[in-house]
Amino acid sequence: MRWHRLFDDLEAQLARQARQELEAEIVEHTRAERGQVTLTDRLTAGLGSAARLKVWGLGWLDVRVVDVGDGWLLCEGEGGVVGRARELLVPSAAVLGVEGAAEAADTRRSVASRRFGLTHALRAISRDRAPVRAHDRAGDHLTGTIDRVLADHLDLSRHADDEARRAVAVRGVVSLPYAALAAVRRL
Repeated sequence: MRWHRLFDDLEAQLARQARQELEAEIVEHTRAERGQVTLTDRLTAGLGSAARLKVWGLGWLDVRVVDVGDGWLLCEGEGGVVGRARELLVPSAAVLGVEGAAEAADTRRSVASRRFGLTHALRAISRDRAPVRAHDRAGDHLTGTIDRVLADHLDLSRHADDEARRAVAVRGVVSLPYAALAAVRRL
């Protein structure tokens, strides 16, 4: 009878140790999976939801994240710098904080635009010949039309907000490095 109790006690200890090891392994796997989740994954999971972005040079903006790409966010917002339901292209590197990002992310969710980088998004705006307001990280802005999208910068022909890009309206061409860009808003 003593032997049965001894073996039962040993079996209980082994079962407890195996359960503790399994729990530790689950915790470690959970941490490892969380370590793979990017802010882009969380923003993609919450597409269409309201969020607040803190953008370098612009401060906090109330927006709705419409699309997320490789190195950029496309947002719509009301009021302030964003304007009334205007699109705002924000380089990911200019985002200083996000309030309202999805708690969890479905990293399997596929969004076609995620494979396109910032230059692709800027080229689309340039092709439209839409007048834009380009905000820099210092808090200043320039208005004009994006003429060229190059490897590490864009060329913006400066003109008034209410004028089309015509040779007589252009006040000059400014090269803006992507590293200095905080946001681009269509007018």
